[in-house]
Amino acid sequence: MTDLAERKMRFLYALRSKGVTDSRVLTVMEKIDRGDFVRGIFTDRAYEDMPLPIACGQTISQPSVVGLMTQALHVSPRDKVLEVGTGSGYQAAILSLLARRVYTIDRHRRLVREAEKVFAALDLTNITALAGDGSHGLPDQAPFDRIIVTAAAEDPPGPLLAQLREGGIMVLPVGQSDTVQSLIKVTRTPQGYEYEELRPVRFVPLVEGLAQD
Repeated sequence: MTDLAERKMRFLYALRSKGVTDSRVLTVMEKIDRGDFVRGIFTDRAYEDMPLPIACGQTISQPSVVGLMTQALHVSPRDKVLEVGTGSGYQAAILSLLARRVYTIDRHRRLVREAEKVFAALDLTNITALAGDGSHGLPDQAPFDRIIVTAAAEDPPGPLLAQLREGGIMVLPVGQSDTVQSLIKVTRTPQGYEYEELRPVRFVPLVEGLAQD
């Protein structure tokens, strides 16, 4: 077995050991190579279960957290998904193999441009990447079946809750500091919103406005 194949096998084992058990999620995480989304000196660490720095002071999330968030979303093939926080594009690429359509938005234009290049290279044609203020969501495309937020807010943003269709699910980190955050699953019901706390996490903060880059 080659070193790369062995590292990929260990990568999948690490996902399972951290609680990523959904076979559809594991299959797409095997298909989407995290190495395509990691640059420079960190490329040889692409298959380790750890967050890594990317451009604009952001990070590519720990694979097991990506897997757990994806699993909690319960994405079906007909779903339209909104991702707030494109980052490297890794999460959006995984979602694109599970959903009908993925809209991903980031406040850093550079990250959006770089992610679009990777999507094109991988022939992922059902992703629309946009530069903008993700805290406002995408009202023009609402409602969404699923919403995922990859940056932490103090509370689930009102505009995003409003853009979730009835029966829809949103998964996001919530916390007042970068040390105490919880991954929350929100389900919109006819009566309102149901909240489920999944696990402690650490994400970069959700920042309003478009970055100057």
